[in-house]
Amino acid sequence: LVRNTLLLSVWQILIVFPMPILFALLVNELPSKQFKGLVQNVSYLPHFISVVVVCGMIKDFLALDGPVNAILQSFGMEPINFFAHGEYFTTIFVASDIWQQLGWGTIVYLSALIAIDPQLYEAARLDGAGKLRQIFSITLPSIMPTVVIMFILRVGKVLSLGSEKIMLLYNPTIYEYADVISTFVYRKGLEDANYSYAAAVGLFNAVVNFILLYSINRLSKKVSDSSLW
Repeated sequence: LVRNTLLLSVWQILIVFPMPILFALLVNELPSKQFKGLVQNVSYLPHFISVVVVCGMIKDFLALDGPVNAILQSFGMEPINFFAHGEYFTTIFVASDIWQQLGWGTIVYLSALIAIDPQLYEAARLDGAGKLRQIFSITLPSIMPTVVIMFILRVGKVLSLGSEKIMLLYNPTIYEYADVISTFVYRKGLEDANYSYAAAVGLFNAVVNFILLYSINRLSKKVSDSSLW
């Protein structure tokens, strides 16, 4: 359980967490305000789709007779039963998380980008700085406090993966790869009525999350000026 939870959380931190930052930088560089607004609205939409609907879409796309397997068969490959092989679960979970949270996660970073003084960019252009130099010398340092705060909050939820999406995607054949602490607590507490054991596991989860949050906040305070407290 701990291994699966940490594996999914680490992949989320390494891949899902930086994506909104990169997307916000790209959207910020769009010259047309109308096109920028369109891109933002389209990217926000998946966040408002119910998790049940999202998981249903994923299952339909990855079904044996779904479009993904149809593409594989067009290249002469055998169809894959993605939900019978646990090794595919992490990729499915992380990829769907990127699609669902990418646009919504950019809101905070776009707000931080808007707050940057335009005179800094004008001075940089006068000194001959190109777009990349402006991004690395002005944009990223200016939004770094926001990135650090969001990173601290994300690390504080390492063991608290949402159970809803995982429960809607996994099945008993891939428990070895997909079962995490939150789904285990749900099954033990509500399905098996073992309330004391589920409460103990939940308490362990909360204590570890608090220790991680406190540790990363102390570390951030030592190496930078940004911290939660």
